[in-house]
Formats: sequence, C-alpha cells, structure tokens
Amino acid sequence: MSSKAIATVQKMLESLPEEAQERVVEHLREYILDLQDELEWDALFERTQEQLIAAARHAKEEIAAGKAEPMDFERL
Repeated sequence: MSSKAIATVQKMLESLPEEAQERVVEHLREYILDLQDELEWDALFERTQEQLIAAARHAKEEIAAGKAEPMDFERL
C-alpha cells in the first residue's frame, strides 16, 4: 500500500472515537488474516497446478479404460 493510502486510512481512523477505532482495527486484522489465507491457498494451487492436471488426466484415462467405479456415497 502506498504511503498516501496509509495516510488516508490513518486520517479516517483518527476522525473516529477511540472505541470505534479499536473496532475498525479488529475488523481490519480479521480481514487481513483472511486475505493472507486466501493468498496462501492461491499460491498453493498455482504451485500444484501441474500435479492437479496430471491427476485429472489419469482419472479420465481410467474412466475411459473402464477401470473406474461410480462413487458409493453410502460407504463414506
């Protein structure tokens, strides 16, 4: 984030009563943690993209060769 954006957020926070500032900061913490989790998942999927494609191809080949069985959800 640019220093200009940070300064804007800081000014917005400073215009609020202290109790409201604390609530906003807590919401921002939660939002940032969620965003970091999403970014980690995105990076993980990007790193494993080739393995996921290979697994999908393998599954399609097994289905085409008649080696696959329908999922029995009762056995789960």
